[in-house]
Amino acid sequence: MVLDRRTVLRGGLLTGGGAALGLLHGGTASAAPAGPASPALLRARPRLTHGVQSGDVTAREAVVWARSDRPARMLVEVGRRPDLRDARTVRGPLLTPNTDLTGKTPLRGLPPGEQLYYRVRLADPDRHALLSEPVAGRLRTAPRTRRDISFVWSGDLAGQGWGINPDLGGYRIFNAMAATDPDFFLCSGDYVYADGPLAETVTLPDGRTWRNIVTAEKSKVAETLAEYRGQFRYNLEDAALRAFNARVPMVYQWDDHEVTNNWYPGEILDLPQYTEKRVDVLAARARRAAVEYLPIKGGRVHRKLSYGPLLDVFVLDMRTYRDRNGANDSPTQRNGILGAEQVAWLKRELRASRAVWKVIAADMPIGLIVPDGSAFEAVAQGDDGAPLGREREIADLLSYAKRHRVRNMVWLTADVHYTAAHHYDPSKAAFTDFDPFWEFVSGPLNAGAFGPNTLENTFGPQLKFQKAPPRANTSPAEGYQFFGQVDIDAASAAMTVHLRDLDGKSLYSVTLNPRR
Repeated sequence: MVLDRRTVLRGGLLTGGGAALGLLHGGTASAAPAGPASPALLRARPRLTHGVQSGDVTAREAVVWARSDRPARMLVEVGRRPDLRDARTVRGPLLTPNTDLTGKTPLRGLPPGEQLYYRVRLADPDRHALLSEPVAGRLRTAPRTRRDISFVWSGDLAGQGWGINPDLGGYRIFNAMAATDPDFFLCSGDYVYADGPLAETVTLPDGRTWRNIVTAEKSKVAETLAEYRGQFRYNLEDAALRAFNARVPMVYQWDDHEVTNNWYPGEILDLPQYTEKRVDVLAARARRAAVEYLPIKGGRVHRKLSYGPLLDVFVLDMRTYRDRNGANDSPTQRNGILGAEQVAWLKRELRASRAVWKVIAADMPIGLIVPDGSAFEAVAQGDDGAPLGREREIADLLSYAKRHRVRNMVWLTADVHYTAAHHYDPSKAAFTDFDPFWEFVSGPLNAGAFGPNTLENTFGPQLKFQKAPPRANTSPAEGYQFFGQVDIDAASAAMTVHLRDLDGKSLYSVTLNPRR
């Protein structure tokens, strides 16, 4: 029997300017007087526990994230100079147990198209002079004029039993991604595996031992809010990921494993490892944890981020509005994977976009068959014919784009745990009312490798490249971990896409020239 990853699993997100640091007495605590010290003077400084992150960066705004070890006020310095001598200080929120001591500070009024530096400190809420050690970060704001743009994408972290292995350098793929010096990282989902408990050791096929760092929250499936929060804290234990976060802003979207495998709204689980069977309850807890632990603006997954005249990124949510996983063969279905509200938003934003390239960040592929037992999990259902079920929603969207001359759409995804390039050609498709486009698949970051999946011919995908492991759930110790890189040239507006391996080697590349 051929196993895919889902079969294996079924079995087993500038406030008003605040006080400058100089007003906080230079960041040093007063010396204790002679004699017995009061408890307040003996209070330890707050401490940043999991590094810093930035995200949802636009031309004028960004979000900076941090977490404290106790209640504290978040302070962010931001400026153009690495030494921050030109910095202004932004007073952020009070970090409290209500958000698991996490917090996000919005930075507004930033200069567009520039590399900026920031530094986060925490101030004791009662003794403002009691400051944490600082943690520094860097970000690039989006341009408003034509400028070279580069970004990376991938998904799936700590899946199928493969967590942080200190013997192999932890999540070392983030070192390879950092080496490309991207403007941002597009996370294509499954950034945590809330349904994937870890064992301390796993015996590999060649007899070696894989060793995981394990925490209490990663020892069982997540069900409570505290357990979902622990999934995000776990990944932030990795030094390579924390270093990457401090240098590269994130654009985040979720998929299924932030909640549980293959979930859909209204689902009731029939799995013995769960005491809470209602997926809607689990999804609400998972969403709150994600909003608390990620540098995203607001709580809605689907959104558009503009990177000037060359690029708009449309982030999709293929979980919140979907129907139940089933035969996916209705000849009359109108919605099912994106939902009417999101489709209307996407059509409106695509038609209004004046960017050369429209990148559609999808957490699932279009033309690959992704099974959920005897049901279907993604868009395709394998009959190679006219659009049925969820395919009808995608067909309507593609036809709309053609009708309204929405040019240069490129779809990026992860999900299936291998890397591939697909060119969708209406001349070779069962459904022909769309313009040709590309879909690129790349992942996982650090999870079991699977695939390849079968392509379905409704939209005429032509396989241009793929690399997959020799067997299901191949560990990261054997490679088969992938990310993608997109470079857009300011002069020509050409887009070059690289599919890269664990060490950053380019396995496949193609340069796309924009249609006018």
